[in-house]
Amino acid sequence: MMRARGREPEGHLVSTAKEEAINLITRLPEEASWDDILYEIYVKKRIELGIKAADEGRVISHEEVKRMFSVE
Repeated sequence: MMRARGREPEGHLVSTAKEEAINLITRLPEEASWDDILYEIYVKKRIELGIKAADEGRVISHEEVKRMFSVE
């Protein structure tokens, strides 16, 4: 899904996924492998999804997670 260019309400510049991927790859060392590149893109995407879920209120409290995994 592509995002439109512009500004988000918080004032952050919105860029396209392609621009973000290029910036991410540019910051990697020259000897980065395909696996390194794919891992960095995967981690970035998962973090973005987590932030979006939190912003939408789709979160579970620490106590609930402990109960789910029976950790005391």
